[in-house]
Amino acid sequence: MANATLEFGEWPLERLMTEVCGSGPKSAEDLTREQATEAFERILADEPDPTTLGAFWLANRWKKNTPEELAAFTDVMCERVDYAEPDADPVDCGANYDGKGDTAILGAAAGIVAAAAGTPVVAHSGDRVPTQKQDAYKHVLDELGVATELTPRDSAAMVDETGFGFYYEPAFNPAIDDLHDRRERMGVRTFVNTIETLANPADADVHLGSFYHLAFAKKICDTFATSRFHDLDRVIMFQGMEGYDDIRPGYTKVAEWNAAAADEDLDADATGDADDADAGPTFTDYEIETAEYGMDFETDDLAVDEVAADSAALTEAVLEGDRTDRFADAIALNAAFRIYARDDVETLADGLTAARAAIDDGSAAAVLEELQAF
Repeated sequence: MANATLEFGEWPLERLMTEVCGSGPKSAEDLTREQATEAFERILADEPDPTTLGAFWLANRWKKNTPEELAAFTDVMCERVDYAEPDADPVDCGANYDGKGDTAILGAAAGIVAAAAGTPVVAHSGDRVPTQKQDAYKHVLDELGVATELTPRDSAAMVDETGFGFYYEPAFNPAIDDLHDRRERMGVRTFVNTIETLANPADADVHLGSFYHLAFAKKICDTFATSRFHDLDRVIMFQGMEGYDDIRPGYTKVAEWNAAAADEDLDADATGDADDADAGPTFTDYEIETAEYGMDFETDDLAVDEVAADSAALTEAVLEGDRTDRFADAIALNAAFRIYARDDVETLADGLTAARAAIDDGSAAAVLEELQAF
């Protein structure tokens, strides 16, 4: 047995590998909450040998993490996050920080449109995060001339002043940013790629995210519910392009988690079957055809050559009313999801109406101008 330390306890990563999680994907056991907590505290303190850390990360990738493990890792991280809560109550959008490389990033435009429609939105990301190190929220906003390398307090002020705000990971989550080099040398994603998107730096009550498979959405909702740090009211997730929070055109799944069920069943047009109020927290999933909401095209139709630059140019063109094509439709629907997620409308169709109105009357363009002047 490895020697225990007074600082951390009895579970150095070497012991966890040998006795719990390192025996392979089929025979490995899950960590207890206490073990997962200690493990991540050690990692953030830079205590493990690099070889041991890499093996631990890879073992967790093989066996797949449970919501309890992810909640423990998330809570350790959140204890170190510099939170700055705006007066507004925004929707939290934490897309994969390692970005996307083939299709346009629509979330900046969608968040701005939602803000113009009265739904405050917060986005957050890092800068060339491993493993993909591709374009993310930050890089689109940089191309738009919007300040991104802000203190958390300034990010909160941006939300209150404009309705949209960006939080920069090195500023609000330096403990995770310090792991950058170790993560880059891994060459594969680790559980850090998952939990960093759950930091919720504005302490929002609603989270919007994406998934490849529905099981992942359920795991994230269970992680939030198990977390001792977060106290969310609602989580909305959908199948996103390249794992990002841009909804995939076509037949797609949507997942909703509500801390307390609504008094009445929600509209089937956007929610499926919900349980009664006395059922407590609910998780529901349903399918939509995006063509019914104006997105009558394929994912490849949203491809671009230079993701950050082209996404920024598309954002400006759509918000100014110069483009009314597929990109305008996709931005409007993604904005509608943000409006609906905050429960500012009863149905997704209502959210789409509000989003289109915010573009048509110039409100969205005005929000972008305010952001550029901030």
